[in-house]
Amino acid sequence: MNLPTTRQLRYFAALDEHRHFGKAAKACHVSQSAFSTAIRELETLLGVQLVDRTNRRVTITALGRDVATQARLCLRDLEALVETARTEREPLAGPLRLGVIPTIAPFLLPRVLPGLRRRYPKLKVFLREGQTADVVERLGRGELDAVLLALPYDLPNAEVLPLFKDGFRLACRDGTKLVDPGNYRFSRLDTDVVLLLEDGHCLRDHAIAACRLRDLQKVRRFAASSLLTLVEMVDADLGITFLPEMAEGSSLLRGTRVRLWPIADEGYREIALAWRRGSGRAAEFRALGAELQPDAKVR
Repeated sequence: MNLPTTRQLRYFAALDEHRHFGKAAKACHVSQSAFSTAIRELETLLGVQLVDRTNRRVTITALGRDVATQARLCLRDLEALVETARTEREPLAGPLRLGVIPTIAPFLLPRVLPGLRRRYPKLKVFLREGQTADVVERLGRGELDAVLLALPYDLPNAEVLPLFKDGFRLACRDGTKLVDPGNYRFSRLDTDVVLLLEDGHCLRDHAIAACRLRDLQKVRRFAASSLLTLVEMVDADLGITFLPEMAEGSSLLRGTRVRLWPIADEGYREIALAWRRGSGRAAEFRALGAELQPDAKVR
């Protein structure tokens, strides 16, 4: 049986991602003519059409999409083979593709990455920031090695290493009349005063559950698209919100009048590191998790 080469699989996976021969060839650091030839050779080898070509666009056929998924899985397994051998020689060295959700990345990474680079100078961390559903999907497709996210979240095909609990804080502008932060009670809030992130951000669901926001009439329907927008709205005294404890002292709040206050019966989310079940790098990821623990940040 004639088998595709890793080069052909890598090129076709890139074409499926970019849906453009020129952009995919550039991403693979090869000329477009050589790239196109490799794709045609793959189609000839498999005896099927993977791509519908027109002058203006590239359309991956239904079968082609299935082949692209299998190509990524094959490449992932080959990379895992190499990484298993490498980590036996030297842990936390070489490339690591890490997905991080945006409600963790700006708070945790600036505190831990400098020390991680000092202790493991051969480790090359490539970051991909995205909402939880996006980074988890990319993990499953083999585009990411591990993801840093907040629980609870359903991860049926992953190993999960809980790292630490991240409590929630009441966030409001200093001197606001919308709430008495020293005597906060959710029942005392006016209608439409709570600001949250829009659907798709796990922080929204975690805040609603952890901070016991039972009456959603108090939550404004207009939601923020990002943490920066959310903080700017609170700084303008348009409402109050709930931010994770790790945001305290971060650059996100620097230069604003937004203050964080503890709340009674503090709820929390759990920060965790996850990777594909059965990965040959599991021991390495557990070592990485130890570096991300709160007591490791100051070492």
